[in-house]
Amino acid sequence: MLGPTSPLPDLARPDVGAALFSTWGVGTPERQRATVDALAHSWDSRPWPSPELFSQNVYVGMDGETLMHHAQWASEEAYLAFVRAQRQERVDEIDAAVPGIERHGIANYRRYRGFDTRAAGDPRVPGCIVVIKADFDDPAPELRRRWIDAVIEALETDPAPSPDLISADFHLIVDGARHLANDRAQVLNYAQWTSEEAYDAAIAADDPTPEWERVRHFAGFQGTTAKRYRFARSFVRP
Repeated sequence: MLGPTSPLPDLARPDVGAALFSTWGVGTPERQRATVDALAHSWDSRPWPSPELFSQNVYVGMDGETLMHHAQWASEEAYLAFVRAQRQERVDEIDAAVPGIERHGIANYRRYRGFDTRAAGDPRVPGCIVVIKADFDDPAPELRRRWIDAVIEALETDPAPSPDLISADFHLIVDGARHLANDRAQVLNYAQWTSEEAYDAAIAADDPTPEWERVRHFAGFQGTTAKRYRFARSFVRP
């Protein structure tokens, strides 16, 4: 089993102008491990590519087949400069080590709001990152902001909150329009849970309050998909 070798990123840091998320299909747990090793070599063996890249983070899908990448850049322009000048040599090295990786595109998000249950000295450790994508039938950013506001209100007023939800950070896809490889009006929720079992228990114990019913029946909301990951590695700016 892959375990974390560095601290998780701070999703609330204010200098992140572009939070880029993407997924790779690699096929098997063995290829997951090999790809993380290849990624680590490609980053550790080169100088840091840009002062405008704050962190590059890798997560292993609990499905045994996927990886998720989460990069924190100062701006989209800085990322595109990296693509033009430096990205391909890293891709070539990784593909030589693990042929046949399926890259499923990359999308640019910006954090809007968060919900955090931690206090000073909180001993809980995130054992499961649940990435929930919510889709809407209208690209207007204001619609998605109001939906996120409703979700946070439901979390804050829940009479029986799960003690295993550590935090949830809500991101808006840039402009709600086609961006890089994603053309959906979308919200991404990056939620930290103590374990996969705790997340399953919270879902099974579902007893919706009026606030949660409002979230589920929100006009324009089309539903969600969720993927589960374990944090594997963070590469951070020196």
